[in-house]
Amino acid sequence: MSTILFNEIVFGPVHSRRLGVSLGINLLPRNGKLCSFDCLYCECGYNSQGKGTTGLPERKEVYEALEDRLKKMKEKNEIPDVITFAGNGEPTLHPQFGEIIDDTIKLRNIYFPQAKVSVLSNATYINSPAVVEALNKVDNNILKLDSAFDDTVRILNVPNNPDFSVEKLIGQLNLFQGNLVIQTMFLRGEHKGQIIDNTTEKEIRAWLEALKRIKPRQVMIYTIDRETPEKELRKVTKEELNSIAEKVKKIGFDVSVSA
Repeated sequence: MSTILFNEIVFGPVHSRRLGVSLGINLLPRNGKLCSFDCLYCECGYNSQGKGTTGLPERKEVYEALEDRLKKMKEKNEIPDVITFAGNGEPTLHPQFGEIIDDTIKLRNIYFPQAKVSVLSNATYINSPAVVEALNKVDNNILKLDSAFDDTVRILNVPNNPDFSVEKLIGQLNLFQGNLVIQTMFLRGEHKGQIIDNTTEKEIRAWLEALKRIKPRQVMIYTIDRETPEKELRKVTKEELNSIAEKVKKIGFDVSVSA
């Protein structure tokens, strides 16, 4: 099992394929994983490894850790392109998520006003008005949609909620009125005897129709780049991603490709 965990509240900066020089914020346990999905490709491993012992960091802890790192980066003239909420699971499940977003924007404006604030989320908590409000404040509200089919999502993303529905999710994504980025991981492989491939004509056609309904301001498509807990997964080629990207452009959306 892959268990690449982020053992700090603030980590990096690292070079992100999609976002550039990224300073990360982990609102989850520092020695475990806590997520409402259990994606087969997650670099942090499966939820079954446990949520660790540190618990969630308090708002004050996050503020102090972020301010300390930004001060040091300022002194060294290390300029981040983005401050990204990611880490060991789903950041929006933190009960103080909204307040922490406000703190982050405040500190960003003080130290690196040109940097963007981004959130990488699986969108499972956007049924909360407070989460929607917070996500609407950031520069890059990046939400996952790996398939337009419930069966594929249940195999690939393994939502904790047995009542998860892509149809319901699309309705909730519409609450952002286009102020969102859709992020999709394309891959193929096998898991427990089940074939996985969200690049088929049927999958792509349904996914494109979902994009038309959601109307995101941007689409990010990518494939596997790191070790995955399910070893029978395979990345798709850059050529395949570019082909998918052309279809996205054809229906009128900006798209970026990370192979």
